[in-house]
Amino acid sequence: MVKENLKIVEEKINAACLRAGRSREEVTLVAVSKTKPISMIEEAMDAGIIEFGENKVQELTSKYEVLPKNLNWHLIGHLQTNKVKYIVDKTVLIHSVDSLKLAIQIDKESAKKNVISNILIEVNIAKEDTKFGVYAEDIYPLIMEISKLKHVQIKGLMTIAPFVDEPEKNRIHFRNLRQLNIDIKSKNIDNVHMDILSMGMTGDYEVAIEEGATIVRVGTGIFGERNYSI
Repeated sequence: MVKENLKIVEEKINAACLRAGRSREEVTLVAVSKTKPISMIEEAMDAGIIEFGENKVQELTSKYEVLPKNLNWHLIGHLQTNKVKYIVDKTVLIHSVDSLKLAIQIDKESAKKNVISNILIEVNIAKEDTKFGVYAEDIYPLIMEISKLKHVQIKGLMTIAPFVDEPEKNRIHFRNLRQLNIDIKSKNIDNVHMDILSMGMTGDYEVAIEEGATIVRVGTGIFGERNYSI
């Protein structure tokens, strides 16, 4: 099932890139493997996937320990400061940084392990009460402070768009995030590289690609419905 689903997802990514006049190489597919067993991850690996996303630190670290070390792990869920120490040397990218306090903790733990942690600033672009993330108008002071940290490097922005019945409804949010990314990049802030736009999930990743996403996070579209019982 996973391989068949991946083929469909890949076809949709290619089509979206074609519509947007973009190269397929500009978009990274992160397979969101949260709640999924090792066997399904291995099936995705057999199909050539090496980028995997997890919501929870404990699940990421447990899978990291048993799977090959050539995989790239993305922490895409909300990160608590007391869990930072477990993942700074295991992730290629932390997508969900939305406070200076969290960034400082990532910097501190990264220094201990002599690594530089790549992060994205999570933006609550639609200002939903139920979502984490900084509001667009508050992002500049946060980025200026985080940019001073020596073991953290800002690589771009991430958002979780609203859950909608029609993907087209999220186009405005993706477009606004891309414009915010462009505005920040134009300021040429030291230690800030706005090359990554992580936006778009199973329900709306095609629209996100059309609006400039460089990372799409697809779980259900690859692995099927989530299992919340574990």
